[in-house]
Amino acid sequence: MRTQVIAASVLTILTASAAESQAPLGPPPPGFKRVSSLVKLPSFLPGLGVLYVNPETLPAGPFLAYDRRGRRVSTVYMIPVEDIGNRKKFDLAGFAGRTDHVSIYFNEGHPGVEVPHYHVVIWHVNKRGEARVAK
Repeated sequence: MRTQVIAASVLTILTASAAESQAPLGPPPPGFKRVSSLVKLPSFLPGLGVLYVNPETLPAGPFLAYDRRGRRVSTVYMIPVEDIGNRKKFDLAGFAGRTDHVSIYFNEGHPGVEVPHYHVVIWHVNKRGEARVAK
């Protein structure tokens, strides 16, 4: 009987932990603005989604990315190539949550971060979830 109670307790804890790690990340925190309201960019960016950023953290971010239904899919940092070449140290804000995989890719520049930079995308969803912002 004691073994069954312990096993049930462990199962309850593991189930609760798994549910927490799968819980959707909430809306943008106070101070974050929709990027399309700050610079001339579309509201939805294919490959990233709807982006929010605290303007005080530009250019690096973090940018919080959401799908069309308002579910957070990733946290994005935009790191200027020049800063990497100059070996600049970054102390970037982090956001707790599930991490499934990370993508890093080059971008020539765009409104808001005009200089060449790398996107570091921390995906909080699996590849199937990533597909929700592909188009």
